[in-house]
Amino acid sequence: MSDCTHVYLITGFLGSGKTTLLNRIIKRFPKDKKLTLLVNEFGEVGVDGTLVEGDDIDMMEISKGSIFCVCVKTDFIKGLYELNSKVKPDVMLIESTGVANPSDLKKDLKLPIFNDRFRFREQFCVIDAAHFLDAYGAFASLEKQIASSTVFIINKIDSAAPELIEETKSIIRQFHPDPSFFETTYADIPLADFFDLGEQVLSDSEMPESKTAQVPVLSEEALDQFIDDLLDSPDLEITPPDILMSVTYTWNGDDLQQVRAMAEALPPSVVRAKGFVEEKGEIYLFSYVMGDWAIEKSGVPKARIKHRNIVVFIGPPESMERIEEATRTGDWTSRGVFQPYSQ
Repeated sequence: MSDCTHVYLITGFLGSGKTTLLNRIIKRFPKDKKLTLLVNEFGEVGVDGTLVEGDDIDMMEISKGSIFCVCVKTDFIKGLYELNSKVKPDVMLIESTGVANPSDLKKDLKLPIFNDRFRFREQFCVIDAAHFLDAYGAFASLEKQIASSTVFIINKIDSAAPELIEETKSIIRQFHPDPSFFETTYADIPLADFFDLGEQVLSDSEMPESKTAQVPVLSEEALDQFIDDLLDSPDLEITPPDILMSVTYTWNGDDLQQVRAMAEALPPSVVRAKGFVEEKGEIYLFSYVMGDWAIEKSGVPKARIKHRNIVVFIGPPESMERIEEATRTGDWTSRGVFQPYSQ
């Protein structure tokens, strides 16, 4: 077991392909090393965690907001503390919500309660080539993700014209003089450039000596007090870059035509919708990204799908009423609107 945990952050706007990249890394990861995933979703019900492939994956799921904002910052810090004191993985992959501002991650990993265990290695920003320009002009979180990233995966290039890709790269260069670009489909990048995929994941020779054994484990009360003090810090970045809401609906129908009709009726302001739906015993994944949508057979074993016939929609507050109107095209029941940053 390593004395350090190497941390990789996968960021990118909603629907860009972050989970696809995560699955590629999992498939190539050495079996003799301990990997932990932290999957963060904005909506009240998580879907991406179900889409993670692989058996016996050590995974922590945090929903209902961004791990980098006050709404679930406590859960994030407590999760990291448990990884530091109990799990102690060799590598941690963090898939952040698509509306996250990840600027504070490096600072979080250096908190004294973690005893120098975490070492930040790389931040990947997955870019949806077809929708980047529209999202960049509307959502401040995307700008913050670009500013703090180092490697840019321009994904889904088969659905974007070359001039659109070049304009995307030109915008990113405004934040970085010499960015690393990968133009691809299905997030297929040369993973060996970033991970040692042989028997050894990464060398610890450059790492500081671990202090884990020298520091006593904090009590639950002491940990809560530390987090309370942290959240009171005036220099902590805990405000959301964009005000978005999520609403969850249960689909009570049995004909996918209802789902298709709902998707066609959604307003352009909806940035993301996703969920597993069932027709005649077959499970399908419904995925919607800024006007483009698809319904495809799910490759996920039925036993792993916790939330069936439940769809999460994400958009600005003004889109909530229009989403309700769209669901009137079929047999849908609202489970309530959720705004993480109001908690």
